[in-house]
Order: sequence, then C-alpha cells, then structure tokens
Amino acid sequence: METNEAERRRWNDEYFASVWPANERITDAVTPLLLDALALRDGERVLDVGCGGGGSSIAAARAVGDGGAVVGADVSEPLTRLARDRAAAGGVENVEFQVVDMQTDQVAGGPFGVAMSQFGVMFFDEPVTAFANIRAHLQPGARLAFACWQPVEDNPWFLGSAVAAFVPRPPKPAPGKSPTGPFALADPERTASILEQAGFVEVVRAAHALDMDVTEVTVFDDERLAFMGVPDDELAAARAAVDAQMQRLQVEPGLWRFPLRLQIFEAGVR
Repeated sequence: METNEAERRRWNDEYFASVWPANERITDAVTPLLLDALALRDGERVLDVGCGGGGSSIAAARAVGDGGAVVGADVSEPLTRLARDRAAAGGVENVEFQVVDMQTDQVAGGPFGVAMSQFGVMFFDEPVTAFANIRAHLQPGARLAFACWQPVEDNPWFLGSAVAAFVPRPPKPAPGKSPTGPFALADPERTASILEQAGFVEVVRAAHALDMDVTEVTVFDDERLAFMGVPDDELAAARAAVDAQMQRLQVEPGLWRFPLRLQIFEAGVR
C-alpha cells in the first residue's frame, strides 16, 4: 500500500488545490506565532514540512536572509506549483520547493538546522515513522517547531463538522496506520509521545488562542460539498447545516468571528 494514499489523492486533486487558498487566511494568521517560536537566525537552513502554497516557507526565507535557505516540502503537485509562482512573484530566491512525502522520502539540501511546519504534519498515516524521517534530515543541535490544531470541539469555525452527518465515515485505518486529518495531533500527550518515539528531545507545547474577524468566509457551494462526498439529494440539508454553524459565529451582518485554538510544539535533536 502506498504511504498516505488518501492524503496523496486529496492534496493532488486539482479542484481541492484550487479552493485551498481560500483557507489560507486562517492558517496564515498563525505565521507570526510560529516564527516567534522558531526564532530564525540569519544564515540558517530550514526545512518546511507540508508547506502547501508556500506562504510559511517564503516568510522563513525572508527571516534567514540571503545567507540562509529554505526548502519547502509537500506531497501536492498543484500547491507546489503555486508556491513556486508565489516565490518568483515575490523575488524570493533563497527558497525552493520539492514534491515529496516526508513520511518516507528524502529531501535534497540538507542537513537542516531547523524543521518547521504550519499545519502540515497532521496528515501522516504513520506519524512516528514520518517524524523520525524529519529528524533524520536534521543536524545535531537542530530544532523543530510546528503548529497544529487543538481539538475540533474548540474550533467551531471548522465547517467540516457541520457536514459530517452527510458524508461517508472514513474507513478504519489499516493495521499499523493512524487516522489523518486536521485534528490528528490535537491530543497533546499523544503528540508529545509521537515526537519522543521518533527521537526528538525536550518536547514542549504552548497553547494559543486567536480570535479572527472575517468579512468573507469560505464558500461551501455544491461543488465543494459534492467533493466532500455529500450525495446530491443531501446537498440542501448540508448547506443548511453549514449556514446554521456559521450563524453561531456571526457577530454582526457581514462579520464573523472565528475562534482559532491551536498549539505549537517545539523539540530538539541531540
């Protein structure tokens, strides 16, 4: 069986990749927190795991200066194209992007002094194996920092919860595999254990809460709902469920407040 088979399909779907940038307003709000945790220095070499459209990689590249370098790694061909286009448009030359699965693949350009991820490490179906592979790309004394979500119950902006009753339940993971998805690392104790099993040391976790006001929200139209697996005869009911959840977050006409509850893990390499 191919590693991360379901995630490879999803992130390489051209439609899914085309609507992903609408979600980046949420994830990019966390970039300053992640950069603060990383405390990047001039000249460092950085590996950005699950870099998506490249926003975090480009921000890191600017932080390490011309003497440093960043490699963004992602399993998605279409999002990697977007990342390359963005870097070129911004004139950022000390960043490159590679299409790889960080659970198993090797990335050129190492060893690295820093590994980072902005919501890109929750999609491994063998997380210990994946983090061990990330660690193998790091030099002694290197550091890791990544952002992931706290439990879905604390993040009511996640509209996938509204349509959960209308889509097929995900299949049970095969033996030796773990569930994947945005909230796969929500349990702090489990995540710390994964990092320690993978060989990281001095694991620390900091919880963060951001309230984000938005005037435009991600549109869950029929095409997106159908992509998620909502049957045609359930589309109207699914749209109504999304509208009801969004209404609970509305603070005034045309304004919604998203409570973003996340956590940043840091760890070291001996």
